[in-house]
Amino acid sequence: MHVISFKIIREYVKKHADSQEALSNWYKVASKAKWSNLIEVQKVFPKAEAASNFTVFNIKGNNYRLIVSIDYEGQLIYIKYILTHAEYDKEEWKNDPYF
Repeated sequence: MHVISFKIIREYVKKHADSQEALSNWYKVASKAKWSNLIEVQKVFPKAEAASNFTVFNIKGNNYRLIVSIDYEGQLIYIKYILTHAEYDKEEWKNDPYF
């Protein structure tokens, strides 16, 4: 999978340094993957779940949520949001027009 873009992760860890290792590990795994559906994603990340048109990953013991859009046919992952668990629970991100 081609992840767009690592820059988002790099910028996020500047504010949340404790997320760096977990997000870097996710990126390494995801960028080497060849997933064709959510079930295949869940074989590697069992807690990944669908939320409308997005896939949500629990990062660092559920301290963070990584919200992405996955184009399985094109083998692309678009990082949409990285949120703390508290920010995720506010559900403001669900106002995204693609949700």
